[in-house]
Amino acid sequence: MASGVEITSTSYIQHHLTNLTFGQTDHGWGFAHNAQEAAEMGFMAVNVDSLGWSIFLGLVFCILFRFAANRATSGVPTGMQNFIEMMVEFVDGTVKDSFHGNNPWIAPIALTIFVWVFFMNLMDLIPVDFIPHLFEVGGVPFQKIVPSTDPNITLGMALAVFGMILYYSIKVKGVSGFLGELTLQPFAAKSPIIQAMFMPINLALELVGLLAKPFSLGLRLFGNMYAGEMIFILIAIMYMSGSWILGAFGGTLQLGWAIFHILIITLQAFIFMVLTVVYLGMAHENH
Repeated sequence: MASGVEITSTSYIQHHLTNLTFGQTDHGWGFAHNAQEAAEMGFMAVNVDSLGWSIFLGLVFCILFRFAANRATSGVPTGMQNFIEMMVEFVDGTVKDSFHGNNPWIAPIALTIFVWVFFMNLMDLIPVDFIPHLFEVGGVPFQKIVPSTDPNITLGMALAVFGMILYYSIKVKGVSGFLGELTLQPFAAKSPIIQAMFMPINLALELVGLLAKPFSLGLRLFGNMYAGEMIFILIAIMYMSGSWILGAFGGTLQLGWAIFHILIITLQAFIFMVLTVVYLGMAHENH
């Protein structure tokens, strides 16, 4: 935080939960200096830190897997090759169990989602003050390094998955088949007149279920990772007390929560991947 400013628990939490936001201000385009200015920028504002770290981690994923693929050998594998092969086989097995259609793109999509979301979540294990302090020394006031704690990122990925659901639903079933799924179930009748009366009800029910998929997918990941990040921040506040007892207790809590959080970040990446595969599998079902 800025030097010369008294740091309180509230200001510390607000600082760590504020994105580096770029948008239009009263003086033109620029970066917001506080959370209120960021909110006033409106819809066209961009969370530069979340977007930047997302792109960076996506490049890390591509470079890492490309490096391992170029040096893959049929003999005794290296540690990196063995780890990546295990990850690929794990994702491939999960796709085979959950997806029963015929689409060679589903497994690569699932692998990309799993590793990318895992890398985003993994940033939560870096001490909350380390990287933001480095950026602050360089004159950058805010820096949130965990993209999955930003709903814009998680909902953006969920909307991308939703777009694929719509695309494959129409491609596999056709426009009439897709509309039939939305209007001819769950209530059906042999009489055309009664069926026509059921169609608005069916459409309302099916649209709710359809639109709930991207929102539940994105908000589930955001909620779990945001809560985990908040716990790390609250534990870090213990170091501000000046008491070595609270500091030691905070260090113990931080270590314990970090170990437990490894399970959470892996589980959330797995759930996001599995639900994506399941939803795409449902889109490929042609009744």
